[in-house]
Amino acid sequence: MLRSMFTAISSLNIHQAFMDVIADNLANANTTGYKASRVIFQDQFAQLMSPGAPPSANTGGINPTQIGLGAQIGYISPVFTQGSLQNTGRNLDLSLQGDGFFVYSNGNGQLYSRDGSIGIDASGFLVSSSTGLRVQGWQVAPGSTTINTTAPIGSIPVPTDATMASATTTGILGGNLNSQTANGGTYNTTIGAYDSMGVQHTLTLQFTRTPTNTWNWAVTGPAGAAGAGTVTFDANGQQTGMAVTTAVTALGSTGANNIGMTLDMTQLTMLADSSNVSLASQNGLPAGNLSDIYVGPNNGEVYLLFSNGLKQLVGQLSVAKFTNPTGLIRTGENLFQIGLNSGDPQIGVAETGGRGAIVPGYREASNVDMAQEFTSMILAQRGFQASSRVITTSDEMLMELVNLKR
Repeated sequence: MLRSMFTAISSLNIHQAFMDVIADNLANANTTGYKASRVIFQDQFAQLMSPGAPPSANTGGINPTQIGLGAQIGYISPVFTQGSLQNTGRNLDLSLQGDGFFVYSNGNGQLYSRDGSIGIDASGFLVSSSTGLRVQGWQVAPGSTTINTTAPIGSIPVPTDATMASATTTGILGGNLNSQTANGGTYNTTIGAYDSMGVQHTLTLQFTRTPTNTWNWAVTGPAGAAGAGTVTFDANGQQTGMAVTTAVTALGSTGANNIGMTLDMTQLTMLADSSNVSLASQNGLPAGNLSDIYVGPNNGEVYLLFSNGLKQLVGQLSVAKFTNPTGLIRTGENLFQIGLNSGDPQIGVAETGGRGAIVPGYREASNVDMAQEFTSMILAQRGFQASSRVITTSDEMLMELVNLKR
């Protein structure tokens, strides 16, 4: 009788733990990146009443006689299935499609999470929006435009007061040169070009008609500017000769590099119409202020976006993968730390080496299946009730035994 009571008590304990896990899962049904836990039961050792006997020449064997002593929890572990992605419309809300974890630092070590909602703190670092932990990745080395993803990872600073300009390197001229212009006649036009500091300079181009269907051109201003060439047209007034030159240069503003640009004149015509040559397009831009931060899809490259339309690569987010993610230890706040059986983090670029892709503008929802949890709740309740009934029945049997004295 006592054995059945203690067996039932062990069952009560594990079904209570089962209900605790279910309650935790349901409480986190709307937690970003949460991974539901599951409970696996095991039977406890059995008391051997008789070891049995092997078969003999005249008799068969006898099986052992055992009485089980209840159940215990085998393990409780998270289930790392993909949660659904929910659109937030905010580029710095990040999720992972596939395996892996975002990497954060608390100053003493690394922590890992499926929650990728990030922002910028007062110090200008990319941090987790909910915990303030600094996002880990790689940053562009000073004077470089590329990222070395084989280097150790670290925090990613963002220069929030940055400005950026783009020097003019190419320009396209369009328009017409009047075919009725007398030999030796000239036509002047001006074009704008930006130096490396975003200062615009105005260059004067002079076109001079020659006896054949050609026009000589030269940069006549400002002082220090240079460039010259020839444009040749056919009988239909279409350009046929050398129309692209790299000889256009101009002095930059104080401290800036000199302007060196390539002019494309293939779109010029020479028809019986007024001359109207102008700069159709050029790739320089004035100085612009930081307007937004953008995280690229898939590989997690971090760009600064400027008001003049330029973008600048400043860093890249890292992703950690584990051989056994169920061996990680939950630390709260949607974070995990390395466990004894998780293996070391394999840190690299997203969408490489089996790591998932980074999806900006989305958050990963909890993978809790509420229908499954409520079904498990019924099983936990019925298991608890059955074990309680065993205790009640064992008590009644003991009472009957006591009453034999009467």
